[in-house]
Amino acid sequence: MSKVIINSTPVISLSIIGKLHFIAELFDEVYVPEAVYREIVHGKSTRQYGSEELKHLIEIGTFRSIQVENNKLVDTLYGKLHEGELEVIVSAKETGIQNVLLDERAARSLAKTLLLRPIGTVGMLLLAKRKGKIEHLNPFLDVLIDEGIFLSKSLYSQVLHEAGEE
Repeated sequence: MSKVIINSTPVISLSIIGKLHFIAELFDEVYVPEAVYREIVHGKSTRQYGSEELKHLIEIGTFRSIQVENNKLVDTLYGKLHEGELEVIVSAKETGIQNVLLDERAARSLAKTLLLRPIGTVGMLLLAKRKGKIEHLNPFLDVLIDEGIFLSKSLYSQVLHEAGEE
């Protein structure tokens, strides 16, 4: 059974393109740390991407809330990474869940150091294509870029190459 703990940026990004449901379709169990939920649902962003979808997915049990036990570790590391990223990583270690959905490079690096398996928004889209859920990646990547989600040119080219969409 595949499980994943998710961070804010992938939730927001997948919400922007209308594909937040992919997480539940590609993983058997999806967990959302409290800090991630607060950031998305109660955050100060005017656009509120993912807010209503995330609330609904938790209410119906598709996504599950998870609470970090070692808040002291999160507090100690805060500043190097954001609270949500830290709660994803710490709760993954506490629960033994290896898959973490993170986009930020520093968070992914720490996750790898701790022997977790990070996947990002782009990786989720590539996985969705491989599973036949989408036909082409580039329209989704273009929308993300147009909406202000940073995606390097090299990653854009690399993922299109891997997807056979050069």
